[in-house]
Formats: sequence, C-alpha cells, structure tokens
Amino acid sequence: MDDATRTRIEAAAFRRLLHHMMHDRPDAQNIDMMNLAGFCRNCLSRWYQEAAEAEGITLDKAGAREIVYGMPYDEWQAKHQREATPEQQAAFATSFAENVGKRD
Repeated sequence: MDDATRTRIEAAAFRRLLHHMMHDRPDAQNIDMMNLAGFCRNCLSRWYQEAAEAEGITLDKAGAREIVYGMPYDEWQAKHQREATPEQQAAFATSFAENVGKRD
C-alpha cells in the first residue's frame, strides 16, 4: 500500500471514530474511556492540536475540542457529561498515573 492510500484510509477511519463518539456513543463518558483505554476525547483533541501544530497550523485547545466533540466543549458537557462517581474517580487516578508516562 502506498503512503497516500494509507493516509486516506487512516483519515477515513479517524473520521469514523469521531462520528461514532459524537453521534453513536455520546453516552460513553470520557472518564470511562480513560479508565478502560487510557485515552478520551480530550486526548484526541490534544493529539489533533499537536498534529496541526506539527504542520504549521495554529489551532487552539477550544478549536481542537470542537473538531473532536462536534460542538463547543461547554455545550457537549451540558448535553452529555455526567458527574463521575467516586469509583470512577478512583479508577481514573490509577489510570492517569499509569498513562502519564506513556504520552506521545
């Protein structure tokens, strides 16, 4: 597979992932994603922002989050985010500690 084709396939898969998280599973809470997978929508938006900057494109945190969330972050929070349980918060503390050293 040539690089251009691979890039198109990767981009299509990423767009599908974003659509899935925005439209099919907005109920999947970021804290649960972090606890299970070690990343969440905020991580994706940070990675997106970093990739844009690597290409010489200025993109602020709010702009990157709006791309990943499909709407302003505050709006997404109001519509979809629930208060984390004590159990979720405890699991997050462990997950965050394990994943902080693995950042790209």
